[in-house]
Amino acid sequence: MPGTFTHEFATELYNGTVTVNTGLFINGQFVDSVDRESIDVISPVDGSVITKVSIGNARDIDIAVKAARAAFKSSWGLKVPGSERGKLLYKLADLLEKNADAVAAIEALDAGKPFVYAKGQDVQDAIDNLRYFAGWADKNHGQTIETAEAKFAYTRHEPIGTVAGIVPWNFPLYITIWKIAPALATGNTIVLKPSEMTPLSALKLAELAKEAGFPDGVLNVVTGYGAVAGQALTEHPLVGKVSFTGSTTIGRKVMETAAKTNLKRVTLELGGNSPTLIFDDANLEQTVKWVCWIIFHNCGQMCAAGARILVQEGIYDKFLQAFTDAAESLKQGDSFKATTQQGPLVSKTQLDRVLGYIESGKQEGARIVTGGSHIEGPGYFVKPTIFVDVKPDMKIVREEIFGPVAVVFKFKTEEEAIEAANDTDYGLSSYVFTENVSRAIRVSNAIEAGSCFINEAILMRPQVPFGGYKQSGYGKDMSEYALEAYTQVKAVHVNLSLKL
Repeated sequence: MPGTFTHEFATELYNGTVTVNTGLFINGQFVDSVDRESIDVISPVDGSVITKVSIGNARDIDIAVKAARAAFKSSWGLKVPGSERGKLLYKLADLLEKNADAVAAIEALDAGKPFVYAKGQDVQDAIDNLRYFAGWADKNHGQTIETAEAKFAYTRHEPIGTVAGIVPWNFPLYITIWKIAPALATGNTIVLKPSEMTPLSALKLAELAKEAGFPDGVLNVVTGYGAVAGQALTEHPLVGKVSFTGSTTIGRKVMETAAKTNLKRVTLELGGNSPTLIFDDANLEQTVKWVCWIIFHNCGQMCAAGARILVQEGIYDKFLQAFTDAAESLKQGDSFKATTQQGPLVSKTQLDRVLGYIESGKQEGARIVTGGSHIEGPGYFVKPTIFVDVKPDMKIVREEIFGPVAVVFKFKTEEEAIEAANDTDYGLSSYVFTENVSRAIRVSNAIEAGSCFINEAILMRPQVPFGGYKQSGYGKDMSEYALEAYTQVKAVHVNLSLKL
């Protein structure tokens, strides 16, 4: 039988004990993987082993998918009214709120997030998303359509069946909710594959879903490697849709596999290299605070990080000095200290990757204003880093670094800024800082990105869609738009006259 992980916290922010089942969650039960294999979960704060969790392969995925399919037919899907599905989602949100401290502690432990942010943002945003989609569960209606006097036509929004959610390691709980909330609200069952590096919050959520009363098989969680468990999910013929968040490279593989198998639907939220445009009339003090959040929050491990910072020449020198001072003042360290503002990178692999980009920038001639190195000692900490004297063709400009590294440009005109902002293969997010409302709207309309935040950082709400343009993927998470990805429309034609 699978084991459990118990950890006692005695910190200034959380004093308590958390327990997480470490097996796979299939058909309402925590079970060992078929091969009884496991993987270490590593603390990014000090590199120590937190625990071991079961790790699944293609056979485990097959068992989970078949359990989800059986549940869809017998105890979920169209057999359960939307109002009842909504009640269960509300109950799950209530349980998550009740256990917010424990779940935030789990996120801080295995993802290295500062506890304050894990609780106040990741967990709270997850709760908000659950409640938002719970409200949609009985409101996803079709239409009646006028055609002729003797004919009645209408549409039904029906669930796809069994869907797959593949979740990255940077926001383990929050993005998990992006997948399961709309899927379950619309009547689908789901098999979730969290990252093998940060699986604990998804396993805890499965435990809470069981407590909330979801029928067995409706939600399944299989921890595994992307190349094994993730590949098996995208190949499985009983999976009707895949929602993937991760790199553009893997997103292409997901799309290719889905096309080669059963033409399952795919939505992709992929990489980004987002521009931040700062105009001369921006409020300097507030802009610096927002920009620090845009690039250094979660140690820069955000697909929507605005790492390409374009600053108009009239404010450039003042901004750069203030931005440098702010970056150097950020406090890194223990996730459970109230003063900690930035945690570590998630793994040694990610640390080496980010340091490789920093070295590339130096070799190509960019100049480091601050940072640029690993903080000595245990853990995967990198100093907040700012590059200047950068050129558009440099690797640190063209590619997604996914770390606390910013590149800063100078521009003269609005047209120049827009052209530079759009000079990328990506199009996930963008940021504009100006007190000129007309300019803000004009520039946001011209930027080729799925989101634009004006005079703020990436503060998402469940009512507003999120997704990318170009190689940042397609499809939307959150909002009413997300429901479309989890339903299929059936047209019903009724001949009232019964005549040919």
